[in-house]
Amino acid sequence: MSSDDTGGYNVQQPWKGTPPLPSAAPDLFAGLVVRRCFAYLVDVIAIALLGLGLGFALSVIGVLSFGLLSPLAVIIMALWPLTYHSFFIAARGATPGMRLFDLELRDWSGKPVELVQSIFLVVLFYVSIGLTAWLILVVVLFNARGRALHDILAGTLVIRRRS
Repeated sequence: MSSDDTGGYNVQQPWKGTPPLPSAAPDLFAGLVVRRCFAYLVDVIAIALLGLGLGFALSVIGVLSFGLLSPLAVIIMALWPLTYHSFFIAARGATPGMRLFDLELRDWSGKPVELVQSIFLVVLFYVSIGLTAWLILVVVLFNARGRALHDILAGTLVIRRRS
């Protein structure tokens, strides 16, 4: 067994069946809640900074089009966080913030998350926090694998990434 193995489950390869329990593979779940919080903070900052640049570019386009493209710019800005999260999760298995804190998102069977599932996950995230004023995230504290409601409903699991 190599040093990358965690309790018999290699993080680089999908596990078979259901994910391991935290007691069977503690390295997959160690410090998960705190890391998820800091990863999201990094992603919020990235979304804001990139959103400022995008907003500036769309403002210039709006002025050059005499305001005709301004409604389109509003839609693009509204979809920007969804696009950011969905793209990085589907394409790389983690957002930049998640990568920084050694996290990755897998589906329940251990496979990489596909685009449709990542969009569903992100929509569930924003809807659930919007309806509950972030209180729904308390579910993470009462779940052995640190899964939030949007993770459970989308059939995903955040784990520690090992390189």
